[in-house]
Amino acid sequence: MTEKQIITSSKAPAALGPYSTATVFNQLLFTSGQLGIDPATNEVAGDDVESQTRQALTNIAGILEDAGTNLENVLKTTVFLRDMNDFAAMNAVYSEFFKADCPARSAVQVAKLPKGLAVEIEVIAAIP
Repeated sequence: MTEKQIITSSKAPAALGPYSTATVFNQLLFTSGQLGIDPATNEVAGDDVESQTRQALTNIAGILEDAGTNLENVLKTTVFLRDMNDFAAMNAVYSEFFKADCPARSAVQVAKLPKGLAVEIEVIAAIP
């Protein structure tokens, strides 16, 4: 594919602003940051970083599926944490989703995330 394609998914919350859930260009998929919001209820998945990480990665898995790929084809992730002290807890959940041949990753602490949440995750993935 040589034209930009916009990806929407019912398996992830709708965008909170003027951006796309994901875009595809030249067989690469770029997701917007995903929060721990359940798309079925539009509610935060829980108060802790573990439940929010699990929901964010579940949302990402749904976006990838709708785009014709999966977590095995994720090349790079970026994790934004409200508090770097949550790194170990986030990492424990993250390892449930990425078990082998893990993607490259950056993790940074940020001053604030939308809705005051603990974690936001974005990915770049290949579409086979």
